[in-house]
Amino acid sequence: MLRSILSVMIASSMLVLLYDTTDAAVRRRITIKTDPPGALVYIDDQEIGVTPVSTSFTYYGTRKIQIVKDGYETVTVLREIKPPWYQIPGIDFVTENLIRREFRDERLIQFKLVPLKIRTTNELIQRGLELKQRARQGVVAPTGVQPRSLRQNYPAVPANPAANLNGRRLPAQPVRRLPQR
Repeated sequence: MLRSILSVMIASSMLVLLYDTTDAAVRRRITIKTDPPGALVYIDDQEIGVTPVSTSFTYYGTRKIQIVKDGYETVTVLREIKPPWYQIPGIDFVTENLIRREFRDERLIQFKLVPLKIRTTNELIQRGLELKQRARQGVVAPTGVQPRSLRQNYPAVPANPAANLNGRRLPAQPVRRLPQR
């Protein structure tokens, strides 16, 4: 008798927990504001809208946020969005499926935009002359930066792959001609 009462109580408590779980949800929202407002926002290279703007998101992690506004420097940042305690794996199953309460995770990210520095005509001409001189010298990289060598990244690749066959060369392949129409 005691076992049947206990099993009915456990079953009813499980039904109460599982009953009407449509109210259980986690709402995730990110809001981006800028000073001054009116900047175009891209998150992970997808246009979101003009600030102040809000959008919902599903997954936590690092996001690429780009802010673009005429007359201001473009801002590109990688921002990590960490999950709250109730979204830690394991706990998130309970909060999203069993608890009849809505959880809200609202994030606010603010940016102060820097006005674009207006270059004088003389500065632009001087910069153009510097670039022209460097191009004549064959220098492609900016001043003070050494070009990267691919040998550092790929040391195992021989400089001449055809000559690195234990002294043997690859036989020349005949050129196949396409049939004429």
